[in-house]
This record gives sequence, C-alpha cells and structure tokens, in this order.
Amino acid sequence: MAFNWLDTLRTVAPTLASLAGGPLAGTAVSAVSHLLFGKPDAPEDEIAQAMATANPETLAKLKQLDNDFKTQMKQLDIDLERIAAEDRSSARQREVQVKDKIPGVMAMAVLVGFFGLLALLAFKPLPQIAEAPFNVMLGALGAMVTAIAQYYFGSSSSSRAKDTTIAALSNGGR
Repeated sequence: MAFNWLDTLRTVAPTLASLAGGPLAGTAVSAVSHLLFGKPDAPEDEIAQAMATANPETLAKLKQLDNDFKTQMKQLDIDLERIAAEDRSSARQREVQVKDKIPGVMAMAVLVGFFGLLALLAFKPLPQIAEAPFNVMLGALGAMVTAIAQYYFGSSSSSRAKDTTIAALSNGGR
C-alpha cells in the first residue's frame, strides 16, 4: 500500500491537513513544501517521500508550523471552519439548483461498496494475493465514506466543543 503523507499530516498538523482537502489546499501544501524543502513548489511525490522518512525533529517543526498557522489565521480573523462550511454549502447549493442526482448516486455506490466489502471480508477469507489490492481499495473507500459524511453532515458539534475547550485551556482557562 502506498504511503499517504496526508495521514501523517492529519496526525501532526491537523489544521494544515484540513486545509489540504479544501479551498486553501495550495496554501497548506506550499507551507509544508517550504518547511521540508525550503521552496513552496516541491512535487507531491517528493513531499510524500520526505513525510514517510520524517524524523521527530521534522514532525515537531510541522506541529509548530500548524500552531503558527492557526494563530496567524486567528489574528487575521479568518475562520477556517466557516470557509470549509461555505465550500461544502456551495457544493450542496449547486446540487439543489441543477437538481443533480449524480452526487447522491455516487455516495450511495461508495457506501454500498464499502459496506459490501466489509461484509465480504467478514464472511469470506481472501486469497493471500488479493489482500494488498483489497486493503488499498478498502482504504480508498473508507476515505470516501468520510468525505461523504462531511459533505452531507458537516463538522460535528463534538469537534467544535473540543476546539473550544482547547482554546480555553490555551488561554489559561478563560
């Protein structure tokens, strides 16, 4: 299975990772590239390789970059969650305006495929040669299921509550 550098970024730098999947993706990738290579436009395969072999010092720098970026966005009064919500909202509005059934059909196909593969895995052993491609397919479908949930349901209230708690703790409990 190929290394997904965004999974590492989600763990170490969640703010930058959330941007990588939205309208500010270029900003996030450019910041990570600059940190890793000193240039904003490294190819994604080079970024993936550097993330796969990142040492603890590099990961600490990524975490600091994430914190600095979050602070800078707050100082500029840029609400990243609002931007992401508006991005999802515009996609939903387009779907309603053009009465487009394709996103819903695709979402259902992905969900049926994902849960169908899980059921298959539960009841039928896979041949050894099929395990690697099956895991890649299941991982891709799992990521799509997450995207579908975010598209249709948005950010969870528990996520917002967690952010509020963290912000309060970082401000001395205020």
